[in-house]
Amino acid sequence: MPTFKNAKIFLGTNATTFASAMNITDGVVTHIGETSEVTDPDAVDLHGKTVLPGIIDVHTHPKYIADALHGVACTPPKVNSIADMKAALKHSSAYGQSASTWIEGWGFDESKLAEHRSPTADDLDEVSTTQPIFIYRSDCHSSVGNSKALELAGIDANTPNPAGGFIGHFPDGRPNGYMKEVAATQLLIQAKSAQSYLDDVDNMANSSDHYLKNGIIAIGELMGRFRPYNSLQLYQDALVDGFKPKTAIYYVFDEIMPGQVVEPTSQDQLRIAGIKVFMDGSISGETAYNKVPYPDGKQGVLLTDADRLKQAVWYATEHHLQVAVHAMGDAAIQLVVDVTADLTPWLDDRPSIRIEHASLLSDQMLKEINRARMNYALVTQPIFFFAEDESYRAYLNDAQFKNAYRIKSMLNSNAMMALSSDAPCTPWEEPDSPFVGIYAAVTRTAANNDIVNANEAITVPEAVLAYTNTGARVGGFTHNGQLRPGYAGDFVVLDQDIFSIPAEKIKDIHVEQTWMAGEKVYQK
Repeated sequence: MPTFKNAKIFLGTNATTFASAMNITDGVVTHIGETSEVTDPDAVDLHGKTVLPGIIDVHTHPKYIADALHGVACTPPKVNSIADMKAALKHSSAYGQSASTWIEGWGFDESKLAEHRSPTADDLDEVSTTQPIFIYRSDCHSSVGNSKALELAGIDANTPNPAGGFIGHFPDGRPNGYMKEVAATQLLIQAKSAQSYLDDVDNMANSSDHYLKNGIIAIGELMGRFRPYNSLQLYQDALVDGFKPKTAIYYVFDEIMPGQVVEPTSQDQLRIAGIKVFMDGSISGETAYNKVPYPDGKQGVLLTDADRLKQAVWYATEHHLQVAVHAMGDAAIQLVVDVTADLTPWLDDRPSIRIEHASLLSDQMLKEINRARMNYALVTQPIFFFAEDESYRAYLNDAQFKNAYRIKSMLNSNAMMALSSDAPCTPWEEPDSPFVGIYAAVTRTAANNDIVNANEAITVPEAVLAYTNTGARVGGFTHNGQLRPGYAGDFVVLDQDIFSIPAEKIKDIHVEQTWMAGEKVYQK
């Protein structure tokens, strides 16, 4: 029964309530109070450090992170060209291994590369032709493989484009390795995962410390799959091997087979929570579905039409699942609202529909969300404008840019607003640092020091609540998000006081300790 004293404990109940002492019994908070009340001689003295409820990343991609942690970061500041990328891949621990060992990388954005183009299979073949190579683009929608990876996936000049995806080709008809959008990328991922399930389990288990180091004790897996294996099985096996974060899985709706029933589960540690629907792509990839065309004259891609979205909502209603809808472009978000605003919510413990990213929101859309019968959550990621400001400036007109990541407006709407990372789907070396996300939300300052819609800044307590209290309520983590009696004894100790340091220093905060169920699981 640990007791903690001399701390600055942010309860997560509202923006202003703090305590200095806390008791945890059998993994649950049993008392919150002041150090003057503590009589336990063995109480843990936290020496004035700031304590937050355990951080919740309700939209992330743990399988991709597990891959990325043993892969190569193809991001600035170290990788600024295709030549840099090739050199970095040759320094991968996987380089020079057997022909069954994949060399992996992540995070490239062609607009940040000196060549201003994506790498091709020919580029990657200069690294290896005997080992398969797979590199995620920064949006995690598109990717590139070398000729060996294409061969293992059965992709040649005659392979048809999968629905919603595009296979790139050289002028001579050969596949050039570029796999545009999720459906095409999955062809390579399935070839990779089919070869290495046990490696995937090991990688997932080994990624546990990555989350705990960032203070993240609960995650939303927003890319649950049934092929080439069930994501639930992956997490169950990783748990046996020591994976600690609590996890809610959302299965990709388009991968559910006709007649297949997906039902929610309620275990605190690992559960099935909902389904994931892709409306469009990404702004940095010029595939988010927008009302106004991009400079190239295209409006992006619409991956799910109104009828298909209605099918997803009906399925979720029938099976009591939450719907998480990826929608970045304003036309995509508008379609979601048009189809669902007047529907009756079917979940009462959390929003029935989550709009993921909600990157471009107009005043009119916010009014429609406020008037809607549907109960929405808006789950957004400040890391996007922080790391991808140049793409947003280049691909959006001034009116669109003013609608980008309107976090304060989301917070003031009738929808629940949660912050998250979508890691590793952005070109930043620490894509799921909650402190970079909070810094961006509070300062509205991008990595290049551009100010992005300063009027949409929120306060530090508001940002922390969006990573704790609201994150828990949006994601169904009913025992987390707050530190008060009856809630889980999951908390983090920071190396700086996030509530008093200058805002520009928030991104440099680190977690000193992470505790789960009253037990220390990470020490810096």
